[in-house]
Amino acid sequence: MSSKQTKPLYSMVLAALFLALAMVLPLLTGQIPQIGQALCPMHIPVLLCGFFCGPWYGLAVGAIAPLLRFLLFGMPPIMPTGVAMCFELAVYGLLTAVLYRALPKKNWAVYVALIGAMIAGRLVWGAARLVLLGLGQAPFGWAAFLSGAVLDALPGIALHIVLIPLLVIALKRYNPQAQA
Repeated sequence: MSSKQTKPLYSMVLAALFLALAMVLPLLTGQIPQIGQALCPMHIPVLLCGFFCGPWYGLAVGAIAPLLRFLLFGMPPIMPTGVAMCFELAVYGLLTAVLYRALPKKNWAVYVALIGAMIAGRLVWGAARLVLLGLGQAPFGWAAFLSGAVLDALPGIALHIVLIPLLVIALKRYNPQAQA
């Protein structure tokens, strides 16, 4: 097989690995409910998938992960949390790849792509929650958005900003052929 033929297969296998990690990582932190949820472990493989597999695999893994996890383990609750997470994680996977590809191949670009994708994903999460909760009786206002998207997620945001760039930069150095 030529290099052109193996690249899609490589990306597909890697995306499957990231999807599997999105199923497993929450199990490792789920034993500590307050901390485990705040670390947002399902987000890590989706963000990495965007960097290494490209925008379409990142989008697909992000959109599928919360639904598959709900079907397999009953968590996250599908309405409204799981559905809103599908939109949020799909944006994460898509934008990390799009932003990183658009920027110069410098280490700082990993941070810019990551933070840009995280901001956009949180905004999409808020919009999805607003629509989903607007269909029901529960209000979703500015305070609920700030609490859910920022304050409750601060440990996860900090973890992602530290861990993801380190992994991406190290793995790119080890395998310069890796996509993104």
